[in-house]
Amino acid sequence: MSTARLGEEFGVSSITVKRALRDLQSAGYLTSIPGKGTFVKERRRFVRELMDVCMSSFDDAKRHGFEPQIEFVSLTKEKINDPTLAELGAPDTALLCVRKVISVEDVPIMFDSTFVPANVPDKVVDEFGERFIVDTLRSHNKEIKDISLIVDAAPASPEAQQVFGIPNGYPTLRRLYHIKTRAPSWSIFGVVESPFDKVACSVKLVDVSADSLRTQRKS
Repeated sequence: MSTARLGEEFGVSSITVKRALRDLQSAGYLTSIPGKGTFVKERRRFVRELMDVCMSSFDDAKRHGFEPQIEFVSLTKEKINDPTLAELGAPDTALLCVRKVISVEDVPIMFDSTFVPANVPDKVVDEFGERFIVDTLRSHNKEIKDISLIVDAAPASPEAQQVFGIPNGYPTLRRLYHIKTRAPSWSIFGVVESPFDKVACSVKLVDVSADSLRTQRKS
């Protein structure tokens, strides 16, 4: 619908319509396609189990008929400067950072920055940009010892802003992770960013009743 028609329908001036369209586009509700017009963005929320976020082969998405895609974005050598990752024991040395986008039906829903040790072979580093982390580790017989996660909210990084087409300061749900393997030299850190309107997390807790805790202490 043209700006003039929108103004007639809502009884406002074309200037007001243009301002409204601009604000809605900045907020991520609309997208503008040159030569075609302005359209409402498709808004779909994917719910992921917390312990599985960006670390499995998206089996649940496939069960619902969705086929996830992974797109490599960049490979850099840099230090981790995120203070929240420091809470997970991130080193202060330079690591290789593999950035990739995870999409479903061509809709980007996750932006993953994976930090791997600099001594990891180039071939394996390439795989981190093409596959899910756990899938890559398992293919090289790197048994996972444990996974630590922190979930927080923070403005999108510059790279995520570009991927999702969102403005500076747009809120994202972040899952910061540390994956320890049985091989000490293969310690993986990273952060997954998703706009709040794209994905949510759920978590299943084990039995935390008093009786259960007493039993665990005795064992």
